[in-house]
Amino acid sequence: MEIINKVEQSGLIQLDLAIFKSKLEMVEIDLKENLWQELVLKEKDFRNWIQTNDWSVYDQKAVYIHCSADAIIPTWAYMLVSSELSKRSIFHVVGTKVDLEKQLISKNILDFDISKYQEGKIIIKGCSELFDPAWVMVEVLKHLQPIAKSIMYGEPCSTVPIFKRKSV
Repeated sequence: MEIINKVEQSGLIQLDLAIFKSKLEMVEIDLKENLWQELVLKEKDFRNWIQTNDWSVYDQKAVYIHCSADAIIPTWAYMLVSSELSKRSIFHVVGTKVDLEKQLISKNILDFDISKYQEGKIIIKGCSELFDPAWVMVEVLKHLQPIAKSIMYGEPCSTVPIFKRKSV
């Protein structure tokens, strides 16, 4: 007796959200380390740190810039750090690790080739490896809905319908 893969015959296309997780190591730059007595940022000292810091340690990584101390950091300080990272084409954000992960995932979704999903019946599989699966699912949905015939959530054996294009 021949085993028939009914999922394959159905034309359903499975999409595992794990493919959008970034492979870059995420690291932080905490401006607290540059504060005088964890209170004040001195421009001269900060500019010296900018010039002498080894920015190569951030190559091939993704960086989130923040300050863990309860201090007011001038905007230009974030801009100086960003400028140095940009010179090396290092992906970075000002914010938290979660902010960085969201931006990396958004970038991966936007860079994703959706051509094979055109007019497709798509099943989006959940992923516990992601920090906020609901957020990722919604971002993927927004990207695929304009081109998909239908979108479902779950596994082929038990899906929840999310979207179906009306026949004209």
